[in-house]
Amino acid sequence: MKVTIRVPGSGKRCRSETRTFSSVTSGLLAMQDWLLAEQITVVGMEATGVYWKPVFYLLEHEYLLEHEMECWLPGARHMKAVPGRKTDVKDSEWIARLVECGLVRPSCVPPEPIRQLRDLSRYRTEVIRECTREAHRLEKLLEDAGIKLSAEVANILGVSGGAMLEALIVGERDPQVLADLAKGSMRRKTDALIEALTGHHAFLARAMLDRIDARSCPFAAASNSW
Repeated sequence: MKVTIRVPGSGKRCRSETRTFSSVTSGLLAMQDWLLAEQITVVGMEATGVYWKPVFYLLEHEYLLEHEMECWLPGARHMKAVPGRKTDVKDSEWIARLVECGLVRPSCVPPEPIRQLRDLSRYRTEVIRECTREAHRLEKLLEDAGIKLSAEVANILGVSGGAMLEALIVGERDPQVLADLAKGSMRRKTDALIEALTGHHAFLARAMLDRIDARSCPFAAASNSW
C-alpha cells in the first residue's frame, strides 16, 4: 500500500512524503510506527473492498488507546480521481491533500461491538440460507426417488419427517414401519404416509442431512434468542 503524509515544513510549505508498505501485519505495524513518529493526527484512506479494514482497525485501536490519531474513511463519491494517468502514488497524494484541506467528510464506521454483531448476523443469515437450499435439494431427491413425503409432512426435517428419513437411510423399506414413526398429529395420516413412502436414494440423502446438521449446529443453541 502507498501512504502519503503531509506535515508542516520550512516556512509556509508542507513537507510531503510517500512510502510503500506491505499489507501483512509487519507492514501495517511499520506504517503505524512511521505515522506516530511523524505525529500524524488525521488519517484518510480509500474504501476499496475489504482492504481498508485491517489498516483502519489498527489505527483506530491506536487512536482509542493514545488519543493521537483519528481515522477517516471518506465516501468514494467525495474523492474524484486525480487528472492524468492513474497510479497508486497519485491516488495516495490526492487523498492526503483532500484530507489536509478538509474537502472530504468521513463516512460513518460503526464501533467495534456493532461491527462484530453485524458480521455474526450476516454470517448466520448466510448459513441459514445454505441450510434452506440444502433442504430443497433433499426434497427434490425424494421426489426423484418417488417419495412424496413433502406432500404429507409440512417439514420433512421435523421430528416425524426426520425419523422417517433416518430410517430410510439405514435401510428400512417397509412403508408401514416408516409411517409408524410419525409423531403427534401426523399419526392420523398413516395411510397417506404409507402411500408416500416408497423408494429412496440413501447415499445422497445421508450426505445432505449431514451437511444440513453441520451448518445448523453452530447456531442451534442461539436460535431462540434471535
